[in-house]
Amino acid sequence: MVEELVVAGVAAASVCVVYVAAAAKVVKQYERGIVFRLGRLRNQIRQPGFTMIVPGVDRLRKVNMQIVTLPIPAQEGITRDNVTVRVDAVVYFRVIDPANAVIEVEDYRFAVSQMAQTSLRSIIGKSDLDDLLCNREKLNQGLELMIDSPAVGWGVQVDRVEIKDVSLPEAMKRSMARQAEADRERRARVINADAELQASVKLSEAAKEMSKQPAALQLRLLQTVVAVAAEKNSTLVLPFPVELLRFLERAQQPGPAGTLPPHTHTADQAAQGQTAPGPATPEPGTPELASAQPVDGRAAGVEPVPERSALGAPAQGWPDPDGGGQGPEVASGSVEALAEARVQERRDPSRLPPAGPPAAA
Repeated sequence: MVEELVVAGVAAASVCVVYVAAAAKVVKQYERGIVFRLGRLRNQIRQPGFTMIVPGVDRLRKVNMQIVTLPIPAQEGITRDNVTVRVDAVVYFRVIDPANAVIEVEDYRFAVSQMAQTSLRSIIGKSDLDDLLCNREKLNQGLELMIDSPAVGWGVQVDRVEIKDVSLPEAMKRSMARQAEADRERRARVINADAELQASVKLSEAAKEMSKQPAALQLRLLQTVVAVAAEKNSTLVLPFPVELLRFLERAQQPGPAGTLPPHTHTADQAAQGQTAPGPATPEPGTPELASAQPVDGRAAGVEPVPERSALGAPAQGWPDPDGGGQGPEVASGSVEALAEARVQERRDPSRLPPAGPPAAA
């Protein structure tokens, strides 16, 4: 009798152990449990931890509540501006309602994947190439809304959608590269032109400052010579000094008011024995003489001697402005007489006879 009781107790204990082993379930922290009793959903969602079900009557299904990263295969399409592209993306979603994720859709992962592919194709057809390349944030938001709208009824929430890569044909890549190069070249030319304008303004200001002091130009030239000589790979030749350039510059400038003409000479020059380099201005009214030669300053010591006779005839050695050739030679008088006549002319101009027509040669 005792043995039968022991055997029955052992059998009952074994049955209890088997029952407990079949009824005991463990739900992990990132999972939720859904219980189907005789095929009907129980309203209670089993939370993480240890739970019990009725073996043979209840069936427990665990749903993962973690965020799922689902890559979208590359989709080929034609943009609104007729460019063929291949675009791939990635979707981040998670289950917020385990019951709907199990009941409303057969496989929520596959459903979200197919919805993401069709939405991506639709976005490609509605967008331009520039939007796909530069305005991806706006396209990501639109793609997220297109996927999330039907997924809400499945108990799935789409957290984020990102366009990962846009593949372009090789011809389009080369065309875009040429466009970018041309734009860079245009910007470089504009910047260079702006720099030239600013440099010209600064050079103009520098030229004005250097014109105030002529020595600054020579110093600038010497600086240029030093800069060229520093390279030690060129030969610098200066065929004439800088002072010669300055002398020529002064020679081309008009003389100040009151400067004597080049064909006259002063009393100091006459005293040193210098004569005029050219013909003098005719002085009408010289008496007693038909013509005269240049006066030696050592004998006279007076102001410039006229080289034309009192009657208007040209002096010896100078062409006649009336076309008559050279004037006659000195007929009479001497250097002393000519000097005396000039002195009398200075003292009393009324004694001079009136100027008449030029004498015949």
